[in-house]
Amino acid sequence: MRNNEKSLPRLLIRELESEKKSLTKLMFSPDQENHPSKTPVKYGELIVLGYNGSLPNGDRGRRKSRFALFKRPKANGVKPSTVHIACTPQAAKAISNKDQHSISYTLSRAQTVVVEYTHDSNTDMFQIGRSTESPIDFVVTDTVPGSQSNSDTQSVQSTISRFACRIICERNPPFTARIYAAGFDSSKNIFLGEKAAKWKTSDGQMDGLTTNGVLVMHPRNGFTEDSKPGVWREISVCGNVFSLRETRSAQQRGKMVENETNQLQDGSLIDLCGATMLWRTAEGLSRTPTVKHLEALRQEINAARPQCPVGFNTLAFPSMKRKDVVDEKQPWVYLNCGHVHGYHNWGNKEERDGKDRECPMCRSVGPYVPLWLGCEAGFYVDAGPPTHAFSPCGHVCSEKTTAYWSQIPLPHGTHTFHAACPFCAHQLAGEQGYIRLIFQGPLD
Repeated sequence: MRNNEKSLPRLLIRELESEKKSLTKLMFSPDQENHPSKTPVKYGELIVLGYNGSLPNGDRGRRKSRFALFKRPKANGVKPSTVHIACTPQAAKAISNKDQHSISYTLSRAQTVVVEYTHDSNTDMFQIGRSTESPIDFVVTDTVPGSQSNSDTQSVQSTISRFACRIICERNPPFTARIYAAGFDSSKNIFLGEKAAKWKTSDGQMDGLTTNGVLVMHPRNGFTEDSKPGVWREISVCGNVFSLRETRSAQQRGKMVENETNQLQDGSLIDLCGATMLWRTAEGLSRTPTVKHLEALRQEINAARPQCPVGFNTLAFPSMKRKDVVDEKQPWVYLNCGHVHGYHNWGNKEERDGKDRECPMCRSVGPYVPLWLGCEAGFYVDAGPPTHAFSPCGHVCSEKTTAYWSQIPLPHGTHTFHAACPFCAHQLAGEQGYIRLIFQGPLD
């Protein structure tokens, strides 16, 4: 490394440690900051992958990039009770019309099994799906990689179910959260039609899968610096765990995995076939950097006054509020080597169609892209300085965060998997999927 090149300075830990109260407050999650007194019990948060802190046009109501699950004032959970077997669809409809939750399994035109669900005072239920109807607590739509506005996602034929899944949380410690495929509709029903995969279990109960399925992956070693990817599984309507089907909507279910459960853990990924969500527990979030922490790191980078080696102008990451607009002081990077510059036209040859550029520092040829700070703190596995960037999108975060996400195979389409940037959902490229940034410091 050249003398006037340097890696980013580390956060001044001593200053933070000298003010224990400040550090404690800094490491609280954003929602905890909003409730300084009598904080309601938080079960956890769901964060949709592909968004850098908010939806492109801003978060509105139940449609947002991040959803916090708090203990409800009154329990609304349900649990299975009476089973009605061998009834006609008409009779099944009559049972389902009661002001009570139920799941209907249509076995044939002449036979339907209806399982009634009764109130459970020990649990809270939260429902996720594409529908904007009132039973849905968190409205999720298809994620389009790098989309700049909500309109970009609306022309796509959605593969996310209207009532995709439900999460049941225990109201008492340790506040265990479990996930189930399918959600109850406005009539408090779940209908599994003739074409849906369904079966009778060994103990005589019914179970089934939704059309495109709900997939879950629990990381090994939790969501930490030492995390490793787990194995993707499918979750049934009753919360049982199965190996994946051959294709997303195949009729034949996978094999049941006896020694695994539908219990969510910090860092669990939930895929709804069109959008993937990260589950963070309240405890996990308390150890995660906050937006304030990331802002302190941004200011620290800028205070080091990194310079463009060609124009000698000072570079600066724009404020997090302007995270989608290219600023004149914005740092740019050559993705093949990691040398950081300001924007300039050096090495821009027409035959390269403007996509590949030659780095003035080392002459390597490759993509030349602006750098963006990763603003969604929930995606970080540690509180390290932003020294690395995902390729090819240029989102910047800590080394261990880039290393973690680059090894996570995320479902794509109906039967493929690939690693993607959590901040924009772009498929990662290059040998590692990320690069170390090389900044040049001021010459004075």
